[in-house]
Amino acid sequence: MRDKIPCKKAVVLRLIPTMLAPVFCLLLFMLSPVVSNAASVKLDQQSDQAIFWAIEKAGSPAGFLLGTIHSEDPRVLDFSEELLTMLNSNTVFAMELVPDLPTLARLAEYMHFPPGKTLTGVIGPGRFEALMSALSGYHVPEDFVDRMKPWAAMMTLSTPAPETGFFMDLSLSLRATGSGLKVVGLETLEQQLSFLEDMPMDLQLNLLDQAIAGFDLVADAHDRMVAAYLENDLVGLQALSNEEFSTVGIKAHEYFVELGINARNIRMLDTLLPHLRSSQVFVAVGALHLPGEKGLLELLRVQGYTLKPLPLPFAPE
Repeated sequence: MRDKIPCKKAVVLRLIPTMLAPVFCLLLFMLSPVVSNAASVKLDQQSDQAIFWAIEKAGSPAGFLLGTIHSEDPRVLDFSEELLTMLNSNTVFAMELVPDLPTLARLAEYMHFPPGKTLTGVIGPGRFEALMSALSGYHVPEDFVDRMKPWAAMMTLSTPAPETGFFMDLSLSLRATGSGLKVVGLETLEQQLSFLEDMPMDLQLNLLDQAIAGFDLVADAHDRMVAAYLENDLVGLQALSNEEFSTVGIKAHEYFVELGINARNIRMLDTLLPHLRSSQVFVAVGALHLPGEKGLLELLRVQGYTLKPLPLPFAPE
């Protein structure tokens, strides 16, 4: 059952569909090809396909690592009592980015051009018309879209139109806050958006064109990702995301792998380690940040932590 949320928090949730949600969703859906670079890592693929892990150091509990999927699907919001007990056994809840009101306001600023510059002027009237047609189900005002940067418009099209704005990451953070855990972000907004802000314009336009051309396939791709996620199949998630990524070209692939996955994983680990040394931490990040030579599972192992797979953290149907 979904949580009932106080009115003030509901306001935040209504902002998320056009602002914060696409950022998380793009990072989860599109940035998994790092797995193809991990052939040299000698891991048990079967054991490394889980999405939920216990973290230990020298035989003592250090916390938990949950790979999330940025979805409104009720099945990924129906947490088991065991998961909630595990969550409440920690003192810190760590997520990629804390979606508070100041962060959302700054995100809106980053997503938009400064006054006097428009998306129509950058991409041309024909492409903008096609974009607005693709966004017709998102109920985003045209003047709002016309102030977007190309990467922001592309991200908005990379996830199905939200209905509630109540996603798995947010649900967990609200539960953690309600249980008295300290909620921390593993990245700042500026860090998370840096690879998008610095993306060459020709690459932004290429990705926007592909998002427009394939917008009618997004819902089906999302459903298949959720199905693989609910099978506790990280390998299947990787394969599906690789399939989605196969059309964007080598240049985009390399850019996102190096700056959108590898660099971010190392940065998140650097932020996480001091918390793990001083507290027991429940970590929730996009599932596709877990695997690979520079994924969080292997990076934590290199630091001397033991990762043990756990069952799916959802209530039985």
